[in-house]
Amino acid sequence: MASPKAETGTSTKGGTPTKERFAAADWGCPPCAMITVDPTGTAARTDGDMQLLPGVAEGAPLPDGLSWLAGATAEVAADTVHQGGTRRPAVAGEYRGRRFEAHPTRRANGEVVWWLVDQTARYAAEEALTAERERTAFLAEASSMLLSSLNAERCMAATAKLAAGFFADAAVVVAPASGRRLPVTRAVAGGEVTQGQVTADPATVPGLAEALKGFPPVPSRWIDPMSLPDWVVPDGLPTTVGSVVVTPLPGHGVPAGALILLRTDTREEFSETEETFARLFAARAGAALSAARLYAEQHSITRTLMRDLLPPRLHRVHGVEFAGGYRPSNAHERVGGDFYDVHPGPTAADPSLVVLGDVCGKGLEAAVLTGKIRNTLQALMPMADDHERVLQLLNGALLNSDNTRFATLVLASVLRAGNQVRLRLTSAGHPAPLVVRNDGRVEEIPTHGSLVGALDQVTARTVGTVLLPGETCLLYTDGITEARGGPLGGELFGDERLKRALSECAGMPGEAVVEHIRMLAAQWLGDGGHDDLAVVAITAPPTTHLTAVDGHTRGRYTA
Repeated sequence: MASPKAETGTSTKGGTPTKERFAAADWGCPPCAMITVDPTGTAARTDGDMQLLPGVAEGAPLPDGLSWLAGATAEVAADTVHQGGTRRPAVAGEYRGRRFEAHPTRRANGEVVWWLVDQTARYAAEEALTAERERTAFLAEASSMLLSSLNAERCMAATAKLAAGFFADAAVVVAPASGRRLPVTRAVAGGEVTQGQVTADPATVPGLAEALKGFPPVPSRWIDPMSLPDWVVPDGLPTTVGSVVVTPLPGHGVPAGALILLRTDTREEFSETEETFARLFAARAGAALSAARLYAEQHSITRTLMRDLLPPRLHRVHGVEFAGGYRPSNAHERVGGDFYDVHPGPTAADPSLVVLGDVCGKGLEAAVLTGKIRNTLQALMPMADDHERVLQLLNGALLNSDNTRFATLVLASVLRAGNQVRLRLTSAGHPAPLVVRNDGRVEEIPTHGSLVGALDQVTARTVGTVLLPGETCLLYTDGITEARGGPLGGELFGDERLKRALSECAGMPGEAVVEHIRMLAAQWLGDGGHDDLAVVAITAPPTTHLTAVDGHTRGRYTA
């Protein structure tokens, strides 16, 4: 390499050329492009790799693409701040698609030596990293919004709004056809989301029919924006469509729909990278939309099945008042192992059958067996007056099933006779019924029997009693008496406390009796755990007639 040629008026220190002489040295082949520019913007000298700067020639003004460099030269030449070798800041600019960082050194004659470092790759990497961070943040936000609701329509609206705001000027979400109509959700960037249905053939939109079937998307460049039908383009789009992307919304096993992205002709067309990222977003949106639809379907099925498992709403039947109350063990469950039913007799002269039971266990599994027992008892209504026979047939049905649970039951045949209500009560392993008389006395009906679904044979004793006007017979499950709570939190509610509470209900309507018992049990439990609770009140309606039992007048009851 040739020895450096010193400039007039420069100095050395320790035999080392100063910065100006260093810049003016004849390097032979500098590691980057180097241009010496005079204050008029003319290239006085060029060195290094000038292939990156075609059009730059010594003795000629800098090309228009390097006007930023000419302007920076004038600023450096007039700079009075950075003197004595103080480092001057670099400037950046573009030339013919490449990005440069130019580092200046001012010479004594006013010329500026520029070292131009090609930073195209670095800037591209930084832009790619920034774009990736933006996409990651967008996907995180999108996932949060899409998963925040299990409502399918809200999920479609969120998908359209997110896509229109990030990818395009407008977005359209098309759900699988409902008959001959397509559910459509449209959104324009910065505008409101609209939803509705259109009667249209998906085949009129290139790639839409395939996307709705879950096939891979058609490349954007294959879709002619001018071929789109009117229903695809939302109202409020400022200009005509210039670029279109149609991509499927994959679901869980079946397609969840399709996403159509629209850009106006004032923007660049979708790039391959943007189409790929749009498919990634569509995969998340499709999964969320599919989950929402699956939840809606399961909710509908559950609601249909639950309809037959929920305790019925009781009312007056054949002149007898019936009232019931139920509270599952868990607040988030609607059904459990306790149940009750009232099966009216064919006529007022036939007894109605009241059933209250408790299946071993809690929750949905117990509720399933509850439903089986209730259906079986309804089928046995023709022989409802023969309690022991009914229990025996029900016991056989439970033993012959795959279920290993058992149940306790109490059956009551109820018949209005004049102003009396005659009861026949049978317990199968269940707490004995209680009767509250008009004077506040509480009687325990001495019926008893064995469990149902546990042994080959069922034994039971049926006991009869009569209710006078205003008197009530209470059937209940052991969740009432075994409720733990009270002042110390662990004491049982117990039989005696239940009887005292029932004695306070003398003369009350059946619904009031049920509410009173439920309220006291709830207060006793507080926030503690408990078993299922169920009660049924059978009440003889009040009357002003004299009432006789076994030929003897019991007295007058005033309503």
